Amino acid sequence: MYGLHQVRQVIREPSLAVREANRLYHTRLGRRRGPPGGVDIFEEDWDSLVILDACRYDIFAQRSLPGRLESRISKGSHTSEFLAANFAGRDLRDTVYVTASPMYYRKRDALQTRFHDVVNVWRDVGWHEDFRTVLPETMADYTVQAAETYPNKRIVAHFLQPHYPFIGSTGRKHFDLDKLNFAWSDVKRGTFGVSDDVLWEAFRENLDVALPHVRQLLGDLSGRTVVTADHGQMIGERASPLPIREYGHPPGIYTDELVRVPWLVSDNGERKTIVDGGATAADADVSEEVVRDRLESLGYVHTVGQKFVNHSGTHGVPTLFT
Repeated sequence: MYGLHQVRQVIREPSLAVREANRLYHTRLGRRRGPPGGVDIFEEDWDSLVILDACRYDIFAQRSLPGRLESRISKGSHTSEFLAANFAGRDLRDTVYVTASPMYYRKRDALQTRFHDVVNVWRDVGWHEDFRTVLPETMADYTVQAAETYPNKRIVAHFLQPHYPFIGSTGRKHFDLDKLNFAWSDVKRGTFGVSDDVLWEAFRENLDVALPHVRQLLGDLSGRTVVTADHGQMIGERASPLPIREYGHPPGIYTDELVRVPWLVSDNGERKTIVDGGATAADADVSEEVVRDRLESLGYVHTVGQKFVNHSGTHGVPTLFT
């Protein structure tokens, strides 16, 4: 059922009702989890997996990195869906997850994933207070450190770029990185007063800022490394079947822009010998205030009045607010 606050928001922004109709269509009234043909990342052949958050295949394909480029269909159009579809309930004690995103930490109790170790780069010194994100060079450093610390484990490195905040010159010019209440719905309403052309340039720059560090990783990591994304991004394209313009990456909307992701395979020397070494001690708890601050900075959540609204979206629960 939909709550009163959701009904009020639809009254203020009727396009949310159209989005919800599209979501119900794509998820077959909430019965389908993800688009058909989605790739199970842990069933694929790799030693290290680099995830670029919100990276569209078509934009990535215009760049040049060493390796064999293909595309795959992601299991979700939002990080929360991607994690649920790939991580939930799995025994991954042969894998170390190095992440710039707080989303896994927020969902960890529900996901019940057993990793050998989880490195939450966003938690302390890895978080850049001025840019309000984890910079790609920081992620690259932590990834190399994890690979050296755990030479016989698969490494998953979850970068935030090209996801908002926009840290290139165009993004810094047009978006206030101190603004904690950023949401793609504000962009859709024209709150920021920027054109789609500006959004495109800021998005491309965010990818271009990250790729030199990804390229370096391809030389630093031994064995087979795959570069992919958890989902894509919409910047003014029309959704389906009801053709409203969409921005961001709402869960349950499985357009090609949102679920077609890059799959670049790069080989560097001998393959790693992967072993299951059990799980390390549980990571230290992080305060809810810190987690919420990080997610707000990334545009995942914001406050409506005094009520905290989660933008992550879950199947079976109305997601009008995403």
